[in-house]
Amino acid sequence: MEERRELDGRATQYESRRRAVRRLTRAQVVYLAALMVFAVFAVFAHLYAYFGWDLTAARDVQSVQDPVFTNTMSAVSFFGSGWMPFALVSLTGSLFLITGWRSEAAAILFSAGGGELLNRIIKIIIARPRPETGLVTVLVHPNSQSFPSGHVTFYVCYFGLLFFIAYARLPRASIARRAALTVTALLVALVGLSRVYLGAHWPSDTIGAYLFGGLWLALSVHLYQRWKERATFHPEEAHTA
Repeated sequence: MEERRELDGRATQYESRRRAVRRLTRAQVVYLAALMVFAVFAVFAHLYAYFGWDLTAARDVQSVQDPVFTNTMSAVSFFGSGWMPFALVSLTGSLFLITGWRSEAAAILFSAGGGELLNRIIKIIIARPRPETGLVTVLVHPNSQSFPSGHVTFYVCYFGLLFFIAYARLPRASIARRAALTVTALLVALVGLSRVYLGAHWPSDTIGAYLFGGLWLALSVHLYQRWKERATFHPEEAHTA
């Protein structure tokens, strides 16, 4: 009987490992496909200042002439402007450290900080100009290049990771969890629209940023989970993950 149970246990472990390998393989395929799509976007963004559908879509978005909507779009973009990304990452990382969430602090720095750094490097390489006043209405005038959108990249990497942390760590039925999931999801979903509406980016800039940000966020979440499993930053976390 004991031998039978041992064999059954080994068979169960083997099957679990096989399923894990299959899941990992599928995830790798999706990741590589998204990476290839982003690479194609980046090449064409380098070759063309904007696409024909960019102009059409941007003008359609800007056809909404309403002060309330304009103020809403400006408010959505606020957290990615100026020193706000640095301040948010610093504040969030510090709060995580104070509460003993060291893995979360490392993850937010890697995801948001690393994403911001890579975004700036890609912008310099692609060197795509911003939308011009003669083509669309330009309400904001950033100095950096256009592709990929820095705001979208930051929101995906920062608020996207906060979404995952809230989903994984906050009590399921808590109001705080529901509020965190709702707010972070809305900000990520709306920031691309806001950048196009304000004339800061072409739609393809935001699509490229969603792709790039999603890729970097996926890597960040993967590393964060590994850190939690191995208790890399805090020995006690192995029992609280």
